[in-house]
Amino acid sequence: MTGPTLLILFIILYSAEFLTNWLLSVMNLNSIIRHRDSIPEVFEAAIDEETYAKTVSYSLRKGRFSLLSMALSFSSLLIIAISGLPGMIETFLLNFIPEGSIFSIAYIFVISLIFSALSFPLSFYSRFVIEQEFGFNKTSLRLYLMDLLKETVLSLILMIPLLWVLFFFMDKTGSIWWIYASAFIIAFQLIIFLLYPVAIAPLFNKFTPLEDGSLKDRLNSLADRCGFASGGIYVMDGSRRSGHSNAYFTGLGKFRRIVLFDTLIESLSEEELEAVLAHEIGHNKLKHIPKMLITSIIGLCAALFITSLFMKWAPLYGAFGYSGPSYHGILTILLYFATPFTFFLGPIGNIRSRKHEYEADAYACQAVSSNESLQKALLMLSRENLSNLTPHRLFSAFYYSHPALAERLEAMKKLK
Repeated sequence: MTGPTLLILFIILYSAEFLTNWLLSVMNLNSIIRHRDSIPEVFEAAIDEETYAKTVSYSLRKGRFSLLSMALSFSSLLIIAISGLPGMIETFLLNFIPEGSIFSIAYIFVISLIFSALSFPLSFYSRFVIEQEFGFNKTSLRLYLMDLLKETVLSLILMIPLLWVLFFFMDKTGSIWWIYASAFIIAFQLIIFLLYPVAIAPLFNKFTPLEDGSLKDRLNSLADRCGFASGGIYVMDGSRRSGHSNAYFTGLGKFRRIVLFDTLIESLSEEELEAVLAHEIGHNKLKHIPKMLITSIIGLCAALFITSLFMKWAPLYGAFGYSGPSYHGILTILLYFATPFTFFLGPIGNIRSRKHEYEADAYACQAVSSNESLQKALLMLSRENLSNLTPHRLFSAFYYSHPALAERLEAMKKLK
């Protein structure tokens, strides 16, 4: 197979991916429009007409903007591929940097900046126009740019050693480089996972221990009953950037923290917060996180193994304008041009993720001896976040990592 033939195959598959995403998004928009004049029966007692109308407007606004974003992203990547821009950038940089690991790292950084610059206007508009319009954006322009600068610097600090070691294995360990690389990346990710709550997250948000009182006593009591050990319960200043709410736990071992957004504490009662935390603990107790990590590790090893098979296949590089096989070329193709070959895997992973959510819901209801507390919490969060209450079934099945709210509520009502 020649380079031009591979490029045509890429265009066909990428177009199929785009059309699938576009069609499902249009179906989802039609579902929202079809239900916009009446509140679904399952939500009638929990949401008033004014809030439901705002929810519909927000969902439609985001959905229509998503169609525009998809079209622009599709066109941009298609132009980049057809024009051979990756190869042009390679040729240009070779005028200033000699071939080698330093060149490959510099090339990947430049390519990353280009793709980030292309997505920046869409991200900016989403936050400062759509999110602002519906009262969710709390981020100032200065804070937004500071976050962007921190993310760029942090990416450099993490990316340079990671790529350097990866290229070393490619150079020195022959055809089994992918085994060494997989082991190193897994270890690297585990270290980041350990350090994230204490060294990385605080760069962007302020975390303060939950104040003493009835809420802290209730949540600690829940953790004790469930046998869940953590490094403490912390409140994150999520309201500094957004009006959306969330809760999660992060880290491993003694570094593990329970994190509650300040907006979440303001929105929910103590009973509802207890149910939300019980859901998160359920993921831990039911071993969902180790299972997902194992899946991620298998996926990483498979991706690197397949990469090793194609690393010296010249037509692959020719399809995207490269002069020949290179480390930076294969990684760029893997990172930015492989989705047409893998996008069908997303729905498969989401099926498993939704199953985990149902299981964590059931665990939470049993842990707090109530099916109603978590239902009320989810309804409140959905109302506060203006979540889409009427997604198309195919759209939610394809994209949602969590079941649609109506499906979760129905499942909890059936629990004994």
